[in-house]
Amino acid sequence: MKDQKHGCDLKSCFLCSSCINDWLPAIAANKKNIVYKRGQEIFKEGEKVEGIFFVYTGKVKVHKRWDDDKELILRFAQDGDILGHLGLGDDPLYPISATAVENTIVCYVQMDFFESSLNVNPQFTIKLMKLFANALQESEKRMRNLAHMPVKERIAQALLSLKNQFGVNAGGYIDIELTKQDIASYAGVAYETFFKVTQEFLQGGLIVDGKSLKLINEAGLVGIVEM
Repeated sequence: MKDQKHGCDLKSCFLCSSCINDWLPAIAANKKNIVYKRGQEIFKEGEKVEGIFFVYTGKVKVHKRWDDDKELILRFAQDGDILGHLGLGDDPLYPISATAVENTIVCYVQMDFFESSLNVNPQFTIKLMKLFANALQESEKRMRNLAHMPVKERIAQALLSLKNQFGVNAGGYIDIELTKQDIASYAGVAYETFFKVTQEFLQGGLIVDGKSLKLINEAGLVGIVEM
């Protein structure tokens, strides 16, 4: 992790795009740009909340301990997204962790300035409320899927979700390089189960493996999810 004086354009992230123009000089004076390399932790579950992060460039996994040696990836953040806002409750501890999955630049503001931004910018406050509502709905949906959806359907759904969020690169592969363990954690399954099911997908002509994964029969994957 290292500080970077230049990087944020004061218009791309959730904070800058939601605040009035007159507030941008205050953001410029109070924000800090920080560079994280692939695999570096941005903040850790259980740490005291001292500020909020916004992704300027890069991709980040947001994850939570599942048990002593496993994690569940709740979502992936990318350019413009907010991180750490789940620590805004009465218990000032981060309930989740965030780790860069590629080289990432974040904008960081301390909590007192973030709260001032909420007070000065009602539109920002409204957008944050809607963000919480959407996150709650998505969380409830994921928990329902984890409880009731068979593992093959969960893995197919995870692959489709990654493709929908990140698109594909020039070679047609999902445009995010994740370890197979990360994708298994996102699907909420053990790595051994993920490996077995994806081998079935490979043999069935649904996907192609590489640094990332290519979905060559999306209709087939959708059919598995809707079984």
